[in-house]
Amino acid sequence: MNVRAFILFVLLPIASWAQGYAGLGGSAEGFDRPVPGYSFEFPRDHGPHPTYRIEWWYLTANLRDADGSDYGIQWTLFRSALKPSEADGWQSPQIWMGHAAVTTPDAHYFAERLSRGGVGQAGVTAHPFEAWIDEWHMRGGDLDTLNLTANGVDFGYDLQLQAQGSLVFHGDAGYSVKSADGQASYYYSQPFYTVEGILHLPDQDVEVTGQGWLDREWSSQPLAEDQSGWDWFSLSFDSGDKLMAFRLRGDRGDYTAATWIEPDGTVTPLPDGSVKLKPLETTSVAQRNVPTRWHLSSPELGVDIDVIAVTPKAWMGTRFEYWEGPITISGSHTGRGYLEMTGY
Repeated sequence: MNVRAFILFVLLPIASWAQGYAGLGGSAEGFDRPVPGYSFEFPRDHGPHPTYRIEWWYLTANLRDADGSDYGIQWTLFRSALKPSEADGWQSPQIWMGHAAVTTPDAHYFAERLSRGGVGQAGVTAHPFEAWIDEWHMRGGDLDTLNLTANGVDFGYDLQLQAQGSLVFHGDAGYSVKSADGQASYYYSQPFYTVEGILHLPDQDVEVTGQGWLDREWSSQPLAEDQSGWDWFSLSFDSGDKLMAFRLRGDRGDYTAATWIEPDGTVTPLPDGSVKLKPLETTSVAQRNVPTRWHLSSPELGVDIDVIAVTPKAWMGTRFEYWEGPITISGSHTGRGYLEMTGY
């Protein structure tokens, strides 16, 4: 196989993701689909699910240095399947893509890696847990204790994470509905990490501490055909409470859902319409106007807050582009969090 054919072969499923954002509303014929009542089993479900079309291991962290400056990091491994099976070597239909980023008060650095499955360059093992692509690693005996490493041209990090609470299951015990038509994913999180370690920046190394949040999600058609993208928030309040909320934008209107997480891990799932997410200000970035200040409210929760980007131009200029960065929270609750926006 010549180099050009190989590149096209590797990028084919990634290019298809760009259809209605990331091809996630496209056909899932032949793939397994999430259904209510799934019985999660660990450590098995920390690993890959090759009969589903799309999956990710997605970690973000809000960090501070000794001077109180805010930073953010992202480490993500995506799996996309050409067909619902697994095989050895170059016969594997699994495609892997990694994204890593560091956001500082003044800059945003990111990098991307691509790999074909089956040849050892990328993958995930459930126990002992390890997710990797090239020299980027997220690994530990299980998800309770992790070491996280990644690097790009201008940045790198080496971080240690320790879970201080239990896993959180979104929606109906991990069955997370994404549209009025019933598209869904399996979705759970570990939002209780404490983090410490080193950021490697162009001018210096910075010691940081903070909080981390890992999302695990897999599906075969998590969006409806008319949905073009999403706005996703992970919010950690100074009270110890947490909130995950998302808005999926579609031609027939928005679809929202949320999870309220108490400090002891007790969860309250919130259906469509329970949390209002309203853009307040936009930033021009990558020739797009992207909302970087928002108002979130929920009378049921007593939440009435503004969130604002630490660094408004935290654009991920990867093969499919999106905005991802740390945010600060003010209003009825204070704290920090992360915001991801796709499809703009």
